[in-house]
Amino acid sequence: MHERKMLSRRQRMALGLHRRICKNKAELHELRNLFWECTLRCNMNCRHCGSDCKQAPAVPDMPAKDFFKAIDDITPHVDPHKTFITFTGGEALVRDDIEEVGLELYRRGFPWGIVTNGLLLDESRLDSLLRAGMHSITISFDGFADDHNWIRRNERSFERADAAIKMLVCTPDIVWDIVTCVNPRNYSRLDEFKEYLISIGVRNWRLFSIFPMGRAADNPELQLSDEQFRGLFEFIKCMRAEGRIHASYGCEGFLGPYEGEVRDYYFHCRAGVEVASVLCDGSISGCTSIRSNFHQGNIYKDNLWDVWQNRFQKYRDHSWMKKGQCSQCDLWKYCEGSGMHLYNDNEELLFCHYHRLM
Repeated sequence: MHERKMLSRRQRMALGLHRRICKNKAELHELRNLFWECTLRCNMNCRHCGSDCKQAPAVPDMPAKDFFKAIDDITPHVDPHKTFITFTGGEALVRDDIEEVGLELYRRGFPWGIVTNGLLLDESRLDSLLRAGMHSITISFDGFADDHNWIRRNERSFERADAAIKMLVCTPDIVWDIVTCVNPRNYSRLDEFKEYLISIGVRNWRLFSIFPMGRAADNPELQLSDEQFRGLFEFIKCMRAEGRIHASYGCEGFLGPYEGEVRDYYFHCRAGVEVASVLCDGSISGCTSIRSNFHQGNIYKDNLWDVWQNRFQKYRDHSWMKKGQCSQCDLWKYCEGSGMHLYNDNEELLFCHYHRLM
């Protein structure tokens, strides 16, 4: 069993300072990241998909011209060089106009990147993306072949992602990392997988646990036990102390005694504060993982900049979250209800990282 930890005096002081910084950021709400859910089509059928994407989804791809109308809404009000655009989906690379859109963003001064499962990322596609000005890329890589292909439900998935990562290792002048969804099936081999990643040249590794939404909501075999959950953070702590690979936990929640130890920053939900999303149907949200009842408008009827400036109140003031298990929590002032994507359609908290850790 892992020893249960409490917040240290140093952590409380740092979190107190961080809280004041976050309140100032919410007041300023400078738009730093814009996600474009450019498609809900996907060439995989992942067990843990939060969006329940399909090869032929009901919602068609958003035309590029419609997205650029939203970009035109914000351009006069932001410094394009400081507002990063990320293409996501679905699987963004199923679109054949990604390079065209990316090049136009590049011409307008917006840096951009992509999140992909790697299945379509061969040398030719990578070259064309780089020529279009792509700044960064993230590839999903969920363990060795049997574990990765199991969760992705595609027998070629590991082979293609592995080849894509090895291409990136040899590609200069691009920022990239890999992300791993940790689950009971790959948990016991994380240390072995770490050694493999180091051996092929991976330098940046983000690890996530799977929260119960979309397909994962009805699949308990994807959820770590409390002991494994704590073990994951101990594992990340050890890697960060070793310094052989830069490892961090995903953004998704307040971690109590592990704050400042498993990420490069203290937790704060940036959705609606520094991060916005344009979803495939035009909905304006904080991030692509947040429930639809928190959408703030739609680009087909609203000006994106007006929505960003004048809405998102629930994202910038979390006082409405102080209910249920949060109402009596002694760390509320540091956590403020955790991440927006952890709330369901009834505005109820689905998953408390701190509660599980304690």
